[in-house]
Amino acid sequence: MSDGTLFKPEKDFTKEADRLIPETKELAQQNVQSAIDKLLVLEKQARQASDLATTSRVLVAIVTICKDAGDWSLMNEQVLLLSKKHGQLKQATTKMVQVVMGFLDETPNLDTKMSVIETLRTVTEGKIFVEVERARITRILSDIKKEQGDLNAAGDILCELQVETFGSMARREKTEFILEQVALCIERGDWTQAGILSRKISTRYFARKPTKTPEQLEKERKAREEAEKNRSPDDPPIEKPDDVTDLKLRYYEQQILLAKHDDKYLEVCKHYRQVLDTPSVEENPDQLRAVLQRVIFFIILAPYDNEQSDLLQRIVRDARNEEQVPQEAALLKQFTIQELMRWPMVSETYGPHLCSTDVFAASESDATTTSSSKDPKSHSRYLALRNRVIEHNVRVIAKYYTRITFPRLTTLLDLSESETEKYISELVTKKTVYAKIDRPARVVSFEKKRDADDVLNEWSGSVKGLLGLLERIDHLITKEEMMARIKPAVGKVH
Repeated sequence: MSDGTLFKPEKDFTKEADRLIPETKELAQQNVQSAIDKLLVLEKQARQASDLATTSRVLVAIVTICKDAGDWSLMNEQVLLLSKKHGQLKQATTKMVQVVMGFLDETPNLDTKMSVIETLRTVTEGKIFVEVERARITRILSDIKKEQGDLNAAGDILCELQVETFGSMARREKTEFILEQVALCIERGDWTQAGILSRKISTRYFARKPTKTPEQLEKERKAREEAEKNRSPDDPPIEKPDDVTDLKLRYYEQQILLAKHDDKYLEVCKHYRQVLDTPSVEENPDQLRAVLQRVIFFIILAPYDNEQSDLLQRIVRDARNEEQVPQEAALLKQFTIQELMRWPMVSETYGPHLCSTDVFAASESDATTTSSSKDPKSHSRYLALRNRVIEHNVRVIAKYYTRITFPRLTTLLDLSESETEKYISELVTKKTVYAKIDRPARVVSFEKKRDADDVLNEWSGSVKGLLGLLERIDHLITKEEMMARIKPAVGKVH
């Protein structure tokens, strides 16, 4: 195989090809092998003379004759033979592979199709100049395995491709390949591999593009035309402006599935916010309402921390919530107010509406019913919502109380003593609140014990504030004295 450098042909065999190719096609109707032998003589002459155009035409003619004769095994042999010829031109091999790929839909049965696919995979193995063609063939093979129900084989075949390293493949096609790899991993339950593969896609590719003026569009069009003229055959195709909304929605749908599987509710909320920032979703009222709902649901379900609190405040300020999803917006607002939320009241007020969606289910039986369209984890999310309400109440109590008796605390939280102790312990472990439980005295203290340095710093700050007030008072007294001295003088002037 040559290094792919194109030289000026030593001799042009175009006329010979124009004469010989029609003759061999007629001859092939009586004797296929004789026709191929004649073409192989011309192929050798054109190859040794570096005549790319004629070599490509001859290779295509050979495989076409085999296909028209219905001799698929002979075609496989010729493809292997021609690709291994000494000094074979890369572009000619690429052209032959592309033509044979087009024959796959014309194969008489699945076994023949599989033999052609395996031949093409053998020819393209380890060759960078046909990496795109190999990827496409592998995808066809994976689809066949998937149709046969062999998800493991389909996933293994497709996931062996490292398409992110293919320089000659268009970015959209790369993204489609990786999304297909992730989808197969999810289908066969390989969540870890799916997460690893999904990180190969850059979310910047899906970022919302700013609206451009006609002048800017015309300037970009001319630049692309100029780049296309100067592009060499081995360079990747020039990227054209493309609407990637379908890829974006598919990508985030997979990310939401992965995050839901691991119960990463904050990540689910972020992914839904990215879906929300899509023109097609914003223009569709039904989709907009559904996405706004889920943004609110999953930010509420996310465990409390600084990032969750900040994102929750930003979501509250979205004016679309009040118009599109008023009930969800009212529930969300409850989490921003430093007041107690009694779970029985929350369950009674919002429970029926929440359980009417596929995100929540009041009981395990509702979530696991085969006729139900609910998520299998919908009941666990309803329990998680109760946990978030209780945790919110503990934080509110910790803000307003320094010490509180256990009976009073259990009354405020609507919990038993064991549950109350469990939730307080969890929040202390997460360092969300500071608390100490005195079991013999049946008292919970939320006041953080301070060491000598903290007390001294507070005393120092208090003294500094006191001295500042004294200095201001002294200034005001001096000002009044000066004003008192000026007034008599003013009276004498008049």
